[in-house]
Amino acid sequence: MKYEVGDEIIVLISNEEGRVVEIMNDKMVMIEVRGVNFPAYMDQIDFPYFYRFSKKKVVEEVKKPKVFLDNIPKEKPQPTKIKTEDGVWVVLMPKFSLDEFNDEVVDLLKIYLVNKTNTNYSFVYKQQFLNSINFEIHNQIGAFQDFYLHDIEFEKVNDTPTFLVDFALAIPDKKKVAHFETSIKIKPKQLFQRIEEMKDKNLPSITYKLFDVYPDHIPEEKFELSPLTSKGFKVYEVGDTRKNLEPSRSVVDLHIEKLIDDWKGLSNRQILDIQLTEFEKWFDLAVAHRQSSLIVIHGIGKGRLKEDIHDFLKPKKQVKSFINKYDSRFGYGATEILFAF
Repeated sequence: MKYEVGDEIIVLISNEEGRVVEIMNDKMVMIEVRGVNFPAYMDQIDFPYFYRFSKKKVVEEVKKPKVFLDNIPKEKPQPTKIKTEDGVWVVLMPKFSLDEFNDEVVDLLKIYLVNKTNTNYSFVYKQQFLNSINFEIHNQIGAFQDFYLHDIEFEKVNDTPTFLVDFALAIPDKKKVAHFETSIKIKPKQLFQRIEEMKDKNLPSITYKLFDVYPDHIPEEKFELSPLTSKGFKVYEVGDTRKNLEPSRSVVDLHIEKLIDDWKGLSNRQILDIQLTEFEKWFDLAVAHRQSSLIVIHGIGKGRLKEDIHDFLKPKKQVKSFINKYDSRFGYGATEILFAF
């Protein structure tokens, strides 16, 4: 290996000096330049000794001619470099090693939050495996900055990692929403394909965009109710809303034969849509009634309905937790939802 951790280096394209802080693989290293860490290919850097020697030599050999004050040329103003905004990203940086057959294998993924906007954010980041939180951090990220989050062992990728981030403006703005939730779920097969694509195109990382622009606050429209009351419509106070809602349920059975009678001619997609619509109805009623829990019977089958229900629940702030465990009444065919009221 040409370089070792701690070696002094120079970046060839900019002549900036730094040092090696990590050996990533046989082609890339992590370097530090002026307090900032970033990856670089080994052919983009070199040891600084030749540069220092040659620079010193040129200074010694070339005698500067005398320049009189009247002959000093005026410097042309340099154009200001404008950074282009391009949203906020989650970046996965694989760290490679060689196996016994001298083939490149991925040991782990280094996870970064990358802010390519001119805005400072505070954020709550959670990373999950199979609905269980593996890592969580609350922090802030500045404009046009990168934030190292944590590492993931590559073998854990088979547990379908999910990244959930709740953003808020570091300086609140009444014209913007109070907070903004977004998430990314990575399927193993797709990630393996992205890694092969990254190697083929000689890219340093794998990127997933979280959002382009932090969303604006949309004010609630005020609706004049007097014309309705004058025509005989009933208007209820907000505090009395729950009294006029349809009753909620503590257990909901989503087997299609429990929902409709004539279902045998339906496609799997049509059946799934009916089941999800029914689930969302009872979920919304449970939230409106502020009940403590809800059990959803989805069956076992191929697991598509259960997976879609779990994806629906993950970003919901009203959900404290949910679990699909063995129950003597339903086996493994039900999920219990606990609400955060």
